[in-house]
Amino acid sequence: MSLGYAEKLSFIEDVGNVGMTEYFDPPHILQDKIERLAVMIQKSKHLVVFTGAGIITSCGIPDFRGPKGIWTLQREGKALPEASLPFHRATPSMTHMALVELEKAGFLKFIISQNIDGLHLRSGIPRKKLAELHGDSFLELCPSCGIEDTVLDWEDALPPKEMNPAERHCKMADVVLCLGTSLQITPACNLPLKSLKGGGKIVIVNLQKTPKDKKATMLIHGLVDKVIAGVMEFLSLRIPPFIRIDLLQTIFTQALSLDKKYVNWTLTVASVHGNRAPLPFIKSVEVSFSECQNMKATVLHKQPLQLKRRTVKTANPFNVKLKLNFSDGCMCSSAEIKIPVDFQISAHVFKDDKDSILQNLRERSIVDPHCGQTAVIEKKVIMVPKSEIMVHAIVTNIVKFDRNCGDLSNGSLKRKYEGFNGIIPSRKRSNGRKPRVLNGR
Repeated sequence: MSLGYAEKLSFIEDVGNVGMTEYFDPPHILQDKIERLAVMIQKSKHLVVFTGAGIITSCGIPDFRGPKGIWTLQREGKALPEASLPFHRATPSMTHMALVELEKAGFLKFIISQNIDGLHLRSGIPRKKLAELHGDSFLELCPSCGIEDTVLDWEDALPPKEMNPAERHCKMADVVLCLGTSLQITPACNLPLKSLKGGGKIVIVNLQKTPKDKKATMLIHGLVDKVIAGVMEFLSLRIPPFIRIDLLQTIFTQALSLDKKYVNWTLTVASVHGNRAPLPFIKSVEVSFSECQNMKATVLHKQPLQLKRRTVKTANPFNVKLKLNFSDGCMCSSAEIKIPVDFQISAHVFKDDKDSILQNLRERSIVDPHCGQTAVIEKKVIMVPKSEIMVHAIVTNIVKFDRNCGDLSNGSLKRKYEGFNGIIPSRKRSNGRKPRVLNGR
C-alpha cells in the first residue's frame, strides 16, 4: 500500500529524513524496557497509541523511511520492491491484534493512526476509538453528506473529524505510546506532545531516531511486534487470532418457460455491494448437483459468476453445491456452501443480528481453527422476478500469533500461518481525478 501511496502523492522535494541508521537495544536492555513499559500501561488511566508505517512491515507492506523504505529507495534511484500480497488481502500484524486485546481489557482508550491501510478497523478496533488522520484507502467520501473519508495528499488539511478527537485524547493521556513512526510529518507528529502539559509521558518504539526523542520518557529501539509481544506476556494477556470474514450473496432467479413445462433458472454468486461489483477474493466456483439430478458439473471462472439451467417443472427438490476457490492472498483455499432448490418461493425470510452471527463465526473458528466455515446472515425474497437471495459470511483467513516472544535478539517474528503471493496491481493517475492511493504517509 505504501508503494501506491508514495507513487501517487503530489511531488515534493523534501519528504524528511530517509534511510537513517537503525538502532537495536541489547537483549537485556530491551527486556528491561519492555517490563517498564508494561508497568506503565498497567498503571495508566488513559493510554493513547500513535501508530505509523513501522507496525505494518511484518504484514508484508514496506515502510517509507527505513533502509529499504519506499522514499529511501526512490532517493537512491533504486527499484521499488514488489509487494508480497494483494493490498486488499493484507492482514493485521501481531501489534494490531495486541492493541485489540488491550482495548478490550480496558487499558487502551484511543488509537491515532497515520496509516491508510484500514488494518486497525479490520483488526476489530471500534471506529469511535480510532482517528485515521490521513484517511483510509478502503473508504470513500460522500460529497453530499460527508460520511467517512478517503486518503489525503500533501496539501490536504487533516480532517477535523479525525484531528479533534485525536487532540482531545492526547491532552487527556497519561501515556502516549508511539509505535513505528518517525514522527516527522506535521501536524500529526506534534499530537503526542499535547500530553506533556497535563503530566503525560511519551514512549517511542522505533528503530530510528526521531525529532521528538528528547521529549520522550523512554525510547525503545526494537521491532514493534517483539516489544508488544513482550508487553502482552508480562501482562498475561493473550494476543487474539485474526479471523477474516468475507461476505457474498447467492441469487436464485426462476421463471416458467412459455409452454409451462420447464423452469428456467439462474444462480448468481455476487458481491453484497451489487451484482456488478467484483468479488476479489473468489478465483473460481465449482458447481455440482445432487446425485439424483442429470446435470453436468461446471466451473465458473469469469465474473459475474453466473450459471443458467433449465429443469422440468416436476423435478424433485435438489441441492446446488458450490465450492468457492479463493484467490491469492487468502490463507484458506476454499469453502463450500449448498443452495437448496425446490422452485417454490419460500415465504420464510430472515435477517438476524449480523454482529452476533459474525462473532459466533469467529468464536467457532477459534475453537475449531479451519478455514472455510460459513454462516447465512440474511435471506430475502423478491417476487418480480421470482428470486431468493441469501447473504453468506465465509472465513477466508485465520492468522494466529505466539505471544511468547522468546529470544529478544530483534529478529523477525513469524506468524502461525504464512503464505501470500500476488502483488499490488499498478495503478495510474486518472484524468483530473484524485487517485485512490494505497499506505499512511
